[in-house]
Amino acid sequence: MEFKNRELKYKAHRVKVYEDTLISPDGEELYYDFVENRNGSGVLLVDEDNKLIFVRQYRNCIRDYDIEIPAGCAEDSDYSEGGNELLDNREYFESPESPFYKCAIREAEEETGLIPDKLYFINYIIAAVGLFSERTAVYIGTDLKKGKLDRDPDEFIDIIKLSYEEALEYIKDGRINDSKTIISILAYGQIKGMK
Repeated sequence: MEFKNRELKYKAHRVKVYEDTLISPDGEELYYDFVENRNGSGVLLVDEDNKLIFVRQYRNCIRDYDIEIPAGCAEDSDYSEGGNELLDNREYFESPESPFYKCAIREAEEETGLIPDKLYFINYIIAAVGLFSERTAVYIGTDLKKGKLDRDPDEFIDIIKLSYEEALEYIKDGRINDSKTIISILAYGQIKGMK
C-alpha cells in the first residue's frame, strides 16, 4: 500500500476527521477514514495495602458511568504528522522528561490527589488501530504520596479502591470495560506473579 493524500473533512473540539487516499498494490485508489486525537497516558495507582485505585466518572460516549484508571491527554505529544520514531522507543516513555510520563503523574494527582513516586511503563495502546491516531501510554504507579486534588471543571469523579481479585471480577462482570484499565490490571497481576 502507498499513502497518497490526507484531506481534512471535519474539525471538532478534540478531534480532526480526515479522508486518506491510498494506492493498492494493483494501482486502485482506496479511501479510509482517519481520526486524529491527542495522545495521552493512564496510570494504575497501587497503594501501600496493594489496593488498586480507580476513578468512576460519567462518559457521554457510553451514556453511563465508567470505572477506569486516571488518564488524560499529554501535552506536546501529537506525533501523527511526524511519524512514530519516538513512540517506538521504550526509553522515551520511561523518561521523566517524556510528555507521556509527565501526563501520567499529572493526571494521577489531578484526579486522585495522589502522586506516584515510582512509575513503571507497561506499553502504549492504540484505541482503534484502523481508525485513530491516538496513543495512550499505560503505567503502574506505586509509592504514593499526597498531592493536590485539582480536577477539571467538567470532571465529577468518585475514587474506587479494589483488590486485584476484585478488579478481575469487575472485568468479568462488565463493570470495568475500558481497554487501558484492563491492560493495566492484567499487567499488574503479571508483574506481581498473580494468576
